Amino acid sequence: MTEQQEAGRPEARRIPIPPDFPVSWEDPEDQHLPLTWENTHNPDPAPALEFDLWHVIYDNGANPAFESYQLPIRFKVRRINTYLYTAVVPVVPPEQMEALGKLSEEALGAAVDRLEECWNGEWLPEIKEQLAFWDAFDLQRATAPSLHQHLQETVKRLGRLWDIHFRIVLTVYLAIGLFDEFYQDLLGQGNAFDAYRLLEGFDSKTLEVNQALWDLSREALAAPAVHQVFEEHASNEVVTALAGVEGGNSFLQSLQAFLDSHGQRGSDWSVSLPSWLEDPTPVIATLKDYLRQPTGDPRAEQAALAADRDEAVAAAREQLKGYPQQVRQQFDSLLEAAQAANVLTEDHGYWIDFNGTYRVRRVLVEVGRRLVTAGALEHADDIFQLTLHETQRAVAALPDGDDLRPLVAARHAELEHWSAVTPPAALGTDYGPPPDNPINRTLGKFFGAPPKPSEAADLINRNAGSPGKVRAVARVIHTLDEVDRLQPGEVLVTKTTSPPWTPLFATAGAIVTDAGGILSHCAVVAREYRIPAVVGTGRATRAIRDGQLLEVDGDSGTVRIVG
Repeated sequence: MTEQQEAGRPEARRIPIPPDFPVSWEDPEDQHLPLTWENTHNPDPAPALEFDLWHVIYDNGANPAFESYQLPIRFKVRRINTYLYTAVVPVVPPEQMEALGKLSEEALGAAVDRLEECWNGEWLPEIKEQLAFWDAFDLQRATAPSLHQHLQETVKRLGRLWDIHFRIVLTVYLAIGLFDEFYQDLLGQGNAFDAYRLLEGFDSKTLEVNQALWDLSREALAAPAVHQVFEEHASNEVVTALAGVEGGNSFLQSLQAFLDSHGQRGSDWSVSLPSWLEDPTPVIATLKDYLRQPTGDPRAEQAALAADRDEAVAAAREQLKGYPQQVRQQFDSLLEAAQAANVLTEDHGYWIDFNGTYRVRRVLVEVGRRLVTAGALEHADDIFQLTLHETQRAVAALPDGDDLRPLVAARHAELEHWSAVTPPAALGTDYGPPPDNPINRTLGKFFGAPPKPSEAADLINRNAGSPGKVRAVARVIHTLDEVDRLQPGEVLVTKTTSPPWTPLFATAGAIVTDAGGILSHCAVVAREYRIPAVVGTGRATRAIRDGQLLEVDGDSGTVRIVG
């Protein structure tokens, strides 16, 4: 967006820059972008290499997917003071937007109709093929030149993997959005959550992991000495302590089997943080949480949820009996697509966001290990403080290498500095709300609407994520390593949640997040667990203190700090 184009739009306004977040625009044109802090997936400062990989993901993943559906918009991604910002910008003049928008709606609508067919016949097979490529490469025995070539191929395949990712998510969330709108038009009675009841209670990879964790907790509960270790030791001490107790080795074998199957995931979407296979502390913390629950088998809860869903579907079909057959057929078609989509919101993340990220991380950590041997780095994970160009250049120079430790130290200091500053929600230029169409409405439901002005200092407003009201103590949790602080019935307050956080929903009485909308991961899972959720508050983790008493109203999207 140029200054001339900006001047031609009366609603455009430059967004003030906060004094504690000074911005030096690398490209002066960037100040004309509608930049938004991407705190739904990236709420924390991003190391240099992680940002460069997100650049690959958006440029070679998101934008090709947008183009494949003829969407007249593209993503731009920027790292500002170590935080990730994105902007959605048009690629055609305003007078062409409406016509191209209709073409993209038709293309996406056709994909919605073929959702399960595409997933089972095209997307998932290729995802597994891409993962198999990484699994077939022997990282430890690779020569430096072959590792360099493998790194280049990894970056290329990362873009393709996320091209598939965005083809899936654009279709998946549109399918849910279209069904929600159709349901509300025909049967809605003012309750924003009614349509989603018809989509719940299906199996997913996330539930599979949760059930495996629950089974592991029951194994620990049945072995008194193992259970005692969990009660008496901190999460990061449990594995070591188990080796010396009765039943400990047997349990450790079960734990390793779980990690072999599901340990490729980490605590969030970051490639720079260790997976559960590398550091099982978050798994142990979750098991400690489950051990405080004598009952609550997730299989029984899912069966009850499925029964409620079937009842809601039957009631909706009963209401539609008087409608023309074409309307009833459209309802069934949209319902089928939305039910499949609700499962794929979790399954695509299991395969791409976590299994894919884990394999990319393994390549980068091996590069880091080689650079440690060469004397260029202090620790293998310091590789994430380098840019992608610096990483490729360092690999090409192996077994020799420049001393990169001073550069790494400076970048660690930069991350530490900015981690103490809360970035503004938006930067650049505000062009007003996007055009009203199904795609933009769906994106709005995922990322959430701007918060409403608060009536009082003790009131936090945002998006209603899951219905219900709860009055309970707040537990502010920043990482999965500390989840054993969460007591049953407390309000989990956090920046955002990813699938590995799902087991906590069985413990929490309610959820409050800084990021997200009604279709965000947190909101979807909270509805599955039948607990209230208020999402996208923008400031809950800063405004709420650990131990405060809260009133969470998931119907209205408000959180009141009682005391």
